[in-house]
Amino acid sequence: MSQQPTRRTVLLAGGAVAATALVPAPPAAAAAAEAAPGLQPYASYWYPDSLPSGTPGPGITWRSLKSWRAEDDTDLAFNAASVPLAARFTPTPANTTARVGGARVQSLVSFAPTAGNPSQGAPTADHYALTHWSYLDELVFWGGSSGEGLILAPNAPIVDAAHRHGVPVLGNVFLPPVAYGGQLQWTRDLVQKDTAGHYPLATQLVAVAEAYGFDGWFINAETGGGNAALATDMLGFLTELKALSSAKGLRVTWYDSMTVSGSVSWQGALNNQNKVFFQAADSMFVDFRWTPGSLVSSGGTAEQLGRDRYELWAGADVEANGWNSSVNWDAIVPAGSSHVVSVGLYRPEWTRNHLPVGRTPGDFHAADDRFWTGRSLDPSQPDPDDDWRAPAVSVADRSTVTSVPFASVFNTGHGLRWYEGGRVTSDRAWNHLGLQDKLPSRRWAVRTEGQRPSVTFDFADAWHGGSSVLVDGALDAPATLDLYATRLTVTEDTVVELTHRADAGNVTVELAVATTGPAGPGEPVPYTYVPLGAAGQGWRTSTVRLTGMSGTVHALGVRLTGGGAPVRWRLGALAVHDGNDQRPAAPSGPVITGATGGDLRFAWNAAPGDVRHSTLHRVLPDGTRRFLGGTCQRAFFVPGLQPEQGERTTTFELRSVGELYTSSDPVTVTHTW
Repeated sequence: MSQQPTRRTVLLAGGAVAATALVPAPPAAAAAAEAAPGLQPYASYWYPDSLPSGTPGPGITWRSLKSWRAEDDTDLAFNAASVPLAARFTPTPANTTARVGGARVQSLVSFAPTAGNPSQGAPTADHYALTHWSYLDELVFWGGSSGEGLILAPNAPIVDAAHRHGVPVLGNVFLPPVAYGGQLQWTRDLVQKDTAGHYPLATQLVAVAEAYGFDGWFINAETGGGNAALATDMLGFLTELKALSSAKGLRVTWYDSMTVSGSVSWQGALNNQNKVFFQAADSMFVDFRWTPGSLVSSGGTAEQLGRDRYELWAGADVEANGWNSSVNWDAIVPAGSSHVVSVGLYRPEWTRNHLPVGRTPGDFHAADDRFWTGRSLDPSQPDPDDDWRAPAVSVADRSTVTSVPFASVFNTGHGLRWYEGGRVTSDRAWNHLGLQDKLPSRRWAVRTEGQRPSVTFDFADAWHGGSSVLVDGALDAPATLDLYATRLTVTEDTVVELTHRADAGNVTVELAVATTGPAGPGEPVPYTYVPLGAAGQGWRTSTVRLTGMSGTVHALGVRLTGGGAPVRWRLGALAVHDGNDQRPAAPSGPVITGATGGDLRFAWNAAPGDVRHSTLHRVLPDGTRRFLGGTCQRAFFVPGLQPEQGERTTTFELRSVGELYTSSDPVTVTHTW
């Protein structure tokens, strides 16, 4: 994906095997092997049809997509996403430079090695827990390698979290260069035709996306040695894939690599060499070798073809240097004129990967906020001297908070412990992005006449899940923190609940509610403030009825007023409802479908009605419950369980969790050791 050999090595050793920079295939295989034995399910990966010669490395299973059938997929229940793609809206921008209707942002992210993407999280908090969804329009689940598989389907937690925030997720099809194990036969396999002249692998790709619940495919054909006939076959395949995908509400993105001659020649532009492929796809990732002039001409070419110039993603390589990367932002998203094309961020998980061993979730989110928001860490007040043009500076944020009931416990999808009602119910670190809440889209917009307090996700304590919002600072003047842009209909029964506490200092808390939007971009939200009283020691839930308000709630926040000493104030939960706090129905039919030592696979029937997710607890001999995990799927894998002393059988409790975090009655299943 670049003209520079060192960059090529990074792509193929890092992107191709979905590992970090300059890591060749064997370490990726070894990484997969560490966790692969037994019942552990992983994200699925395939070759198009024919397999390599020899035998796969440890922890790797070679599979053919052509022979895949959903009914034979033993891991499908673990990998199928369940959260539908949410509709979202664009509020008035938080600053005067962010545009509505201009450039969009795509991210190509490698979450783990191709053969080593756990289906449902893992017992570690060290994970790229992406949270700045409000600036994204497309996420590509980056991976694939010649030694593992070329086609990678995204795992369910990524898709569920993205969908909750209105972001489509694409799987990746990677045909690597010959120098890195690519075989032209695999390209021919992908574009093969049946006796009726159709492309069976196009049908299979659409079937996988439908069964797994994600949104389409990123096609990256970089195996050299082809000719014009192969390019014609590729175009036919792409055209059929796009037609089949469109009929199912899916999308296809093409990467600027193969040309109409069949050769691989990265253009860094939309031109006569590749425009037929763009016309057969929904969008195209423009290789990093673009120039300001080539982007201008590319945008014009797209419009001449009757297409939107923002369907072109100009590649920005941030894998090695993150916000220190050298990117000519004025060529893509100029500050003083219309955006030229959209932004394609290659490997923004740098925000995690560049941190040293021993990094914490707090370290990661500090870096990730810096990347997406900019040096000011406040999208309402961008730093004009910051060389890094963060997405929040150029692109208006979006929100999916449009209906009641709505609740958030500010769960980022990973943590050092698990909390329920402010109490630790598991002291094990964890990650599972499918449990991530709808999170505030403007992190963190604060307005104050005094010293700005710091605002972070904090993992030292929580009300529920793994994290809470921590406001820490002098509070020498009242400070208003924007939380959610919303479109919530207010009735006479509408109630807002905040669960919060003061860890240090005296602080008076007010709920901030706006029933209209700001006067213009960068203007303050016209809040009405409703007193909640003083925050005391320990968690407390304050309830406010929106009496006298009508219409639509456009924004929710809090205003904090200190008592003269430094303040540490924690927000654990926010909920909006109409007083109908019904518990969800319970799931049914829980069974243990596989057991190897202490590794167990669970399955059940989903509860009827609206369910946020399901939780699984172990009942200990003393009657207490230990949280084992949660998922939006109808199956769950738990590794490494051991009987307690003298324990011959163990009972597990399964519950449905509703939108307001109310839980159903438990259903149980027992395992004999």
